[in-house]
Amino acid sequence: MDRFSISSGLMTASLGQHISELRTQIGKTSTEATTGRYEDLTLHLSGRIGKAMLGQKALADISTDREVLNLRASRLSLIQTSLGTVQESSSGIAANMLSAIGGEHETDVGIAARDAKAALSASLSSLNARYGDRFLFAGDATSTLPFSDQSALLADIELIADSATDSADFATQLDDYFTSPTGGWLQNIYQGSTTASDPESVTADNDAIKSLIRDLTVLAISGPDGPLASLDGYKTLVQETSLSLSSSETQITNLRADLGVYEERNAIEQKTLDTEETLLTASFNDLTARDQYEAATELQSLQTTLEASYLITARLSQLSLLNYLG
Repeated sequence: MDRFSISSGLMTASLGQHISELRTQIGKTSTEATTGRYEDLTLHLSGRIGKAMLGQKALADISTDREVLNLRASRLSLIQTSLGTVQESSSGIAANMLSAIGGEHETDVGIAARDAKAALSASLSSLNARYGDRFLFAGDATSTLPFSDQSALLADIELIADSATDSADFATQLDDYFTSPTGGWLQNIYQGSTTASDPESVTADNDAIKSLIRDLTVLAISGPDGPLASLDGYKTLVQETSLSLSSSETQITNLRADLGVYEERNAIEQKTLDTEETLLTASFNDLTARDQYEAATELQSLQTTLEASYLITARLSQLSLLNYLG
């Protein structure tokens, strides 16, 4: 083999190696031009890789924390909506019943009792609110439906009214029903837990909620044909229950205000995360960002060099000793 053939072969092999390296560099630079980040961070950052990794982890933690805050915000919003429905359902009933019973207008008393029954149904339904697989008003028993329909509750209170000797006796039995651990409220009606590990959650056994349900139930059976109408002290009982309903609505308002504090705190935490993310992203970009215009310019230069290398390789492959001598 002559010296020219050997030299040509060596040049071709060298160019082949050079072309392979150019292809690798073009692939890397193309990725960097697209993503705006260095592909080989370890090489680029050298001794600063640890700092970059910590920044990346902090950004990932922020993303996780934001998911938790968004979940919490959604739950609080749904709780607020449900309690708002409870308030709206009972709105005006106390005033209407006081006016009707005070004027001894049986028809209006019956209408107010009917409205109380409808509000009771709407309230229990709203308190069965669910977020995913979690019943929001069931306390720690998150997989348990808090209430069935209102029929069992109305039946229990009607039975108490039927057995009561007068309105005072009815009130005493009613207190036991709703407050005693062995009373009908916990034994027959509310199926959730009385405790909640999440401080931002509200159980349907909350005093404000339970008081409103109690008042609505009593007013729902207070019509002129209801079991309470025959009891001594009936009128006073209905008036006191109506006033209690107004007070219960105020308690619901206060409860919602307390939840609003949690919502505000949640919103502040989200804003704090946004600020932290902005600062960390800027710091991470300072370490890892690749100027995309610079990368695109370098890519164009590499592609031009590759095309020239292909052309030289093609010419070398066509050369022979005669071409060279000629």
